[in-house]
Amino acid sequence: MPEKPAKAYLRAASASPPAVPRPTATTLAARTGLLRDVAVLFKLRLASLVVLSAGLGYAMGSPAGALDVGGLLLLLLGGTLVTGASNAYNQIWEVNTDALMHRTADRPLARGSMSVGTALALASGAALAGLWTLWAAFGALTAILGLLSLFMYAALYTPMKRVSPWAVFVGAFPGAFPPMLGHVAATGHFGLAPGLLFAGQFMWQFPHFWAIAWVLHDDYARAGFRLLPSGARDRSSAFLVLLYTLFVIPVGLLPWVFDLVGPVAMVVSVLAAVVMLVPAWQLFRSCDTRHARRLMFASFIYLPVVQLAYVLDRP
Repeated sequence: MPEKPAKAYLRAASASPPAVPRPTATTLAARTGLLRDVAVLFKLRLASLVVLSAGLGYAMGSPAGALDVGGLLLLLLGGTLVTGASNAYNQIWEVNTDALMHRTADRPLARGSMSVGTALALASGAALAGLWTLWAAFGALTAILGLLSLFMYAALYTPMKRVSPWAVFVGAFPGAFPPMLGHVAATGHFGLAPGLLFAGQFMWQFPHFWAIAWVLHDDYARAGFRLLPSGARDRSSAFLVLLYTLFVIPVGLLPWVFDLVGPVAMVVSVLAAVVMLVPAWQLFRSCDTRHARRLMFASFIYLPVVQLAYVLDRP
């Protein structure tokens, strides 16, 4: 006699559910490896420094005590995606040269753990998502600045690195966009303040990147990159490093000159520049890579410290 439908239903309901296969160690390792590759492709640690600068620019453009946290988070999200896309396009272009340098040989494209097609899809998806976020949250002007920064970094600076030391000058433009973009996102328009933030970060780029180029000169030479002003670790390059470090001081004072920040920020900017100036002077005298390394670390400290002082000491 066939089983009654009710009994069949109860028996099926009481039965153990089918076993769901658990991820194997190999599967988990593959997923972890993919996430790690994406983080390296987007250079998330470097991107965080760039986005921090944009966030401080946003804070400076916001009324004192009235920071829109939601807007700040959207800026950080959009900025991270656009910056990550820029870094990914950079690695797609330099996949062959990355394999030649010790510092970059372990990147996912250089070692073959990720295909160029996958990287291109990730970069394009991040770029579109980031630009859409900036457009939807802050308007066309902010999104256009993000697009211009992406284009100049990926399409101009990146291929120029093997052609001429002027690549550092070209790269200084997109490198100086973040605080200006952040300020424009907060206010919705250009003005003196975002222009001065751009100028300060633009001038800072030269001693910062030349110090890095000095420290990594041999590795860059393997890939044919020409980033030091004279193309060599010599007195001529060291002199320009010192000269542009000196320029950082007056440019950093401009926000105080135009009454955008108070005297505490002025003192902080001068002291932070002196911390850069000491190793720059020592590098000029000795052409010793140790001093270039000290300048490199001092430049990493300068930017967030000075920009934070600008935010905290506004009239």
